[in-house]
Amino acid sequence: MVESYKDKPFALVGINSDGDRSVLQKILKEQNLTYRNVVDGSTSGPIAKAWNVHGWPTVYVIDAQGIIRKKFVGVDPKLLIAAVDEALAQTKK
Repeated sequence: MVESYKDKPFALVGINSDGDRSVLQKILKEQNLTYRNVVDGSTSGPIAKAWNVHGWPTVYVIDAQGIIRKKFVGVDPKLLIAAVDEALAQTKK
């Protein structure tokens, strides 16, 4: 998605709960993930708590105004792309 939307007002940020930074760095390298990531430390880390995350992956689509447009627990790529496209379309209005 990062490549597909590189010329749009789009960012993908991962919040990783798989342990410390060294674990995250290994995952990013193995899976060739190039988008921004931060470490939350665990599934009960401060970011997961603040965002009320109880299932992984949880994905939020947030528009340019900072409004949460969709929340997914588990991800169907087609539904995610449709939600991002919808948020981007509303950004132009």
